[in-house]
Amino acid sequence: MAQANHEIDYLVNEIAVNNSEQAYKRLFTLLFARLNRFAYSILKCNELAEEVASDVMITIWRNRGNLLSIQNITVYAFVVAKNKSLNMLKQNNQAKLISIDDIEFDVSFDNLTPEQILINGELKKKIEGAVQSLPPKCKSVFKLIKEDGLSYKEVAEILNISIKTVDAQMVTATRKICLIVRAEYNLI
Repeated sequence: MAQANHEIDYLVNEIAVNNSEQAYKRLFTLLFARLNRFAYSILKCNELAEEVASDVMITIWRNRGNLLSIQNITVYAFVVAKNKSLNMLKQNNQAKLISIDDIEFDVSFDNLTPEQILINGELKKKIEGAVQSLPPKCKSVFKLIKEDGLSYKEVAEILNISIKTVDAQMVTATRKICLIVRAEYNLI
């Protein structure tokens, strides 16, 4: 993850200082799918999520002269995506005023590591079921940390909650998932 952050920092610098379209294209590749997934978890519409992710990336390009003043471009992009998604919901009257606690996040296990490949299909379904049954805030914290690879501090900034709350939500998620794994293997 640290290597990805260094690459993003390098790309941001290239975009801000040299107006590098090549660096922007690489940054787009690194962020677009993650932003699209995040926006979809709020909007529940592929087209709108793609529009939000595209708008965020356009915002980054248009504000390239100010990028060096942004401490963490990934957090910035996720916050912009959250705000654009919530504004879109409001504009489209798809929902009443929404609290981040009420937003349902979809969690998938598509980005498997070699260790995760070893998990059998049935256990994977049980884990996904456990994640889906988590309370909304807990699920959103778990998704941002485990699927998007963000730090506790970054998640706290994106969701506008404390780092202690992020930690507590991760403990809750981990306990619930561990209970299911233990039950599957008769370890309890």
